[in-house]
Amino acid sequence: MSNNELMDGELEKIEIALLLEGIYRRYGYDFRNYSYASIRRRIWHRIHLEGAANVSSLQERVMHDFEAFQRLLNDLVIPVTEMFRDPEMYLALRRDVLPALRMLPYIRIWHAGCSTGEEAYSMSILLHEEGLLEKSRIYATDINEAALKRANERTIPIDRMKLYTKNYQAAGGQHTFSDYYVSDHGIVMLKPFLSRNIVFARHNLVTDRSFNEFHVIMCRNVMIYFNNELREQVHQLFYDSLSPKGYLILGGKESLSFTPMADRYETLNDQHRIFRKAR
Repeated sequence: MSNNELMDGELEKIEIALLLEGIYRRYGYDFRNYSYASIRRRIWHRIHLEGAANVSSLQERVMHDFEAFQRLLNDLVIPVTEMFRDPEMYLALRRDVLPALRMLPYIRIWHAGCSTGEEAYSMSILLHEEGLLEKSRIYATDINEAALKRANERTIPIDRMKLYTKNYQAAGGQHTFSDYYVSDHGIVMLKPFLSRNIVFARHNLVTDRSFNEFHVIMCRNVMIYFNNELREQVHQLFYDSLSPKGYLILGGKESLSFTPMADRYETLNDQHRIFRKAR
């Protein structure tokens, strides 16, 4: 690699650092400790779509144009979710977690990074089928207000119904998936009772603190975009937010290994990343 290429690479890092600092100060969204490779790729995706010349040109645009910022924000927090994603994990929840929750007088669950709400609604269906929904409260949070708005609307894409039905059945569904939605003129809407015990709210894992004590925290495939420092910070937040013997559920590519929290949990199901707070 030539000296010019090295200098260009260092300049780009400075530009990206300034862009992320500007976003934090101007709009309150903190991406400064996200994985550099991931954040760089998403920034350049937006640069090309905007027809900007470089990172600094994009920064000038998003600092002065809120709609340009919203377009970049949607790139930085790409929602990747589906109902009953990884169905075997929901089978493990039925078998390994819900029997213990059944003994509690009231159940509090936090879906951190809930995106458009599909996994929160999946949990609602699961609790309903196990007779636990009425004594449960699901707090589903995300930093993306547009995603939260969609979650509150209870609509799901009609082109995903085949996949969602397959996932539901593989997750041990006790009824037919069609029991939980109505379809009218191409619009599929989940039934109102599924949202009755869900609170959708904005929460930033990077800057906001704990807001309750939970028996279950589910945060799947969110921290893969964080660097080690931010990942450890969020793990501390989750630990502080869990009740004694509470459950932490991570994504398949995530782990507690090599984190300061590793010895504070017992592994309940390593394949599906289900951990129980030990102390």
